[in-house]
Amino acid sequence: MNINDLQNLDPKNIGNWPVLIRGLLILLLCAGLLGAGYWFDTQNQILSLKNNQKKEGELKLVFENKQRKAANLKQLKLQLEEMKQTLVEQLRLLPNKTEIEGLLVDISQAGLATGLEFDLFKPGPEQPAEFYAIQPIQIRVTGTYHALAEYVSAVAALPRIVTQHDISISPRGKGGAGNAEVTLSVSLIARTYRYLEEDESE
Repeated sequence: MNINDLQNLDPKNIGNWPVLIRGLLILLLCAGLLGAGYWFDTQNQILSLKNNQKKEGELKLVFENKQRKAANLKQLKLQLEEMKQTLVEQLRLLPNKTEIEGLLVDISQAGLATGLEFDLFKPGPEQPAEFYAIQPIQIRVTGTYHALAEYVSAVAALPRIVTQHDISISPRGKGGAGNAEVTLSVSLIARTYRYLEEDESE
């Protein structure tokens, strides 16, 4: 087969072409079809497959996280119920508006019962917070160390929450006749907390 044979090939009569040339033509057509198929279809499918594989990995992570949460859902619901119950119990420790006066009396009575002398007992203005109000009370008392310790213990034992801050203690002198115990002057700020009603917190 030479160049002249190739020039004499009749495109209208491919069936009479030599077998080798027909085979080469078929191979070229197949390669062209495969190339066109890859370019116009398979290439996009491969890109789509890679994107879907990446998305599959992300969705798998999301699924595993949700599965972990779902597995712990019952336990989390129990914890939530416990927290709600604890919150209700803690809120019960906060006096309401009508109970504040009685609580102030209880705080002062606790001091008198332990033998402390009140030089100052001054409730300040309420300070509203997120869902509660703080009622500060300036207190200045005189008494022995043991009386002071009993007072702090008695206030801590009250059924409502009362905290004591900015405690300042200084000696005032010896006790009375035959009493060697030092008298102390104590100033502090006691704080009690009141739950705000819905109309107050708005």
